[in-house]
Amino acid sequence: MEIPTTELPVFFPRSKMAGPEIVAFGGGHGLYSALRAFRLLTKNLTAVVTVADDGGSSGRLREEFDVLPPGDLRMALAALCGDSEWGQTWRDVIQHRFVSDGPLNDHSAGNLLITALWQHLGDPVDGLDWMAQLVRAQGRVLPMSSIPLTITADVDDGYGNIEKVSGQCTVATTSGTVKQVHLEPESPPARRETLESVTNADVLNLGPGSWYTSVMPHMLVPQLQQAIRDSDAVKILTLNLPGDTEEGRGMQMRDFVRVLHEHAPDLRIDYVLADEEAACGQTGLATTASNLFGARTWFASVESSTPGVHDSLKLAACYRDILSDAGIPTNEQW
Repeated sequence: MEIPTTELPVFFPRSKMAGPEIVAFGGGHGLYSALRAFRLLTKNLTAVVTVADDGGSSGRLREEFDVLPPGDLRMALAALCGDSEWGQTWRDVIQHRFVSDGPLNDHSAGNLLITALWQHLGDPVDGLDWMAQLVRAQGRVLPMSSIPLTITADVDDGYGNIEKVSGQCTVATTSGTVKQVHLEPESPPARRETLESVTNADVLNLGPGSWYTSVMPHMLVPQLQQAIRDSDAVKILTLNLPGDTEEGRGMQMRDFVRVLHEHAPDLRIDYVLADEEAACGQTGLATTASNLFGARTWFASVESSTPGVHDSLKLAACYRDILSDAGIPTNEQW
């Protein structure tokens, strides 16, 4: 049966009465926390997700079917699932992982469903839009690029030797110090829908998340970096908590800011959000943010009772206050 794609725009009606247009960039659990926060402030929410995962269920599906890795896209959809019984049931279903002695072991039901939609419809964005309608997502999920990507990194082994490592899983767990990350292919294309979401945004947010494999890759897609740089939207950088990712081992908060600047030297940032307790005892964050990006550093308590995990309600309160400071009204729903 042919599904009429002309119906797709009605899935995501946009109205300024429903809050500002917010675009959040990232992947995995960091983006999940940010989306859970932003959905309390607006119904005009878009997640732009990295597509370089090469491990687990996503990596297996990517290799077998030559598709975008669906895992981080699925996580974003789960974060946006509606609060009704329907939405919460589908959230649990798409997050479900099979346990067996056969080939389905450790596959996510949502990954399989997304891949099936892609094969049926022939287009990644169409498939994600139909998936969003199924779970009654309060927002849209879009890929960072239209093709699956490979992350590579220049890594210092601790003895002054630089080696190149390849693959998101390898980069994320390397025992060395990451100096620079790259994408293969070097200049991947961005989706038109993704670029349009950035152009129309009132607010752009980067982070939190695995800095080199979830946050930095957005700056390595030339069309996407250009759209972010050219945008007049309020730009927020949400910093990680200590110890929340392996690849950030040994980095202080000012280092995350420095790394972003090295990968996107022409980028302007308006606010850098940092956990106030985590920032205690660290120096130079506010100065680094101001000198490199012209940004104001916003200190607040954002950690949950689980160490290293952001509390979405606390994040939502911080984002609300930041946007109020920037003169952007929100649609508060909590």
